[in-house]
Amino acid sequence: MRFMNVFRENGRTRHHRRVALLVGLLAWGGTMPAGAAEHEALSIGITQFPATLNPNIDVMAAKSYVLGMTLRPFTVYDAEWKLACLLCTELPSIANGLAIPVDLPDGKKGVDLTYTIRPDAQWADGVPVTTADVRFTYEVGRDPQSGISNAELYRRIRAIDIKDEKTFTLHVDKLTFDYAAIQDFMLLPAHIEREAFAAPAEYRLRTRYNTDPTNPGLYNGPYRVAEFVAGSHILLEPNPHWAGPPGHFRRITVRAIENTAALEANLLSGTIDMIAGELGLPLDEGLAFAKRHGEAFQIVYKPGLVYEHIDLNLAHPVLADRRVREALILGLDREAISQSLFAGRQPVAATFVNPLDLGYTADTPRYRHDPVRAAELLDALGWSKGGDGLRRNAQGQKLSFELMTTAGNRSRELVEQVLQSQWRRIGVDIRIKNEPARVMFGETLPHRRFDMAMYAWISSPENVPRSILHSSEIPSAANGFVGQNATGFTSPEMDRLIDALEIELDPTARKALWAEAQRLYAAELPSLPLYFRSDVFILPKWLTGVRPTGNQSPTTLWITDWSAQP
Repeated sequence: MRFMNVFRENGRTRHHRRVALLVGLLAWGGTMPAGAAEHEALSIGITQFPATLNPNIDVMAAKSYVLGMTLRPFTVYDAEWKLACLLCTELPSIANGLAIPVDLPDGKKGVDLTYTIRPDAQWADGVPVTTADVRFTYEVGRDPQSGISNAELYRRIRAIDIKDEKTFTLHVDKLTFDYAAIQDFMLLPAHIEREAFAAPAEYRLRTRYNTDPTNPGLYNGPYRVAEFVAGSHILLEPNPHWAGPPGHFRRITVRAIENTAALEANLLSGTIDMIAGELGLPLDEGLAFAKRHGEAFQIVYKPGLVYEHIDLNLAHPVLADRRVREALILGLDREAISQSLFAGRQPVAATFVNPLDLGYTADTPRYRHDPVRAAELLDALGWSKGGDGLRRNAQGQKLSFELMTTAGNRSRELVEQVLQSQWRRIGVDIRIKNEPARVMFGETLPHRRFDMAMYAWISSPENVPRSILHSSEIPSAANGFVGQNATGFTSPEMDRLIDALEIELDPTARKALWAEAQRLYAAELPSLPLYFRSDVFILPKWLTGVRPTGNQSPTTLWITDWSAQP
């Protein structure tokens, strides 16, 4: 029952889960480990600043990266892509009796899932993490005015039974193949957040994660937020009530440097110690950096479930025509982009599912670079080339679109220029308009104020694309602009496939449904696939324990494994 959002990321970002995930639980309790005195502090550079730290509002990789050190989700996918407990003591399964399939009145199958919160879990102000927080989080999630990103999760939970202060049962209306995964059920501290929720319609603004982000009661991970300077940096210090293995740093500073050239300069000057792979240098810049400075750093390349693509706003009257979308992708030489910019390390994508994932199929429509066919499609639609090489219709309207991506990312800005040049060759005019990640992901995409938007989805293994492709997930004023289907893609067949995928327990039958979904996506092209990303982790020689996952769970979930070499 993976209620996941796809994370959106500015230098690299969401898959259908569903971008976000987070951390396990336990507390700071001891002295600085021997040998680490020289490196008691760690400074990390990332390319975006979180729009909010509330774990259930908005989906940004930057937020997930920070919360990986300060909050514990119940479940996560580890570096082996296995589901693991962090805040819970044991994963529910049918075998251990903690997951019980039930027959529902409508003839469908549901499931009752029982979880126990770790007995030593505490918020950083010393208040125990209890089922009171579970009940409050459910109350917030069920309120349609709260602005919670993944409302689908809470709609599916029919009820919650509280067994005691640590144990509870979720009554879920679907028995899904990933029923034990509840990454998106991120606990809110009832004793801190209840007052902010007094007026649900204002909760997005009043949440203490926005108004009082250094309040220790907001965090239950190994670290807590001690200083928050919007747009600049977040300082983390150990949680004195963390009961697990202690972190190895007395201070961790996460600095947002949205310009990748400046990010590199800050690393070389020593202002930051490392660049996060999840939100750092794109592959081409990482490869160039390695040639110049590779001997001075550890450089790790990690292919993962990161899908770079261009969302198309299907409310645009021209982009609503599938033949125009096909002409656009045929006009692109994506292989040349991959080879020339990324040394072939980022394979061209045919659909949203990575070849590394279990659901992948190679049996999908594939669009090779074919400018002749692209021109034929546009000619047939009445878009004729003029003397300036650009196409216009019979009314004189120019075939022109606005393309945006996250400002300051040199790699994406270079890709934009290549796309602009390639599309001009088939007579399409492209105007570039970039925005800071917090604006693009926080305002522009949810309100669907764009023509074409280039960014990435970061996903977990076999992540059902409900949040990005189901028609019920189109953001609008009616639903408080939540949901990640920013293209506005509406397909009864895709809705059917998504609904069927979630409840198909047989892996072979599920793989067939995955194949159908990919073929439909490739045929309809609500987004233009570009490539699957590899992340570049640039680490100091003295840092150990950083283990890239290649999925939506950030490395920071295992921050207590990070340490300085003696």
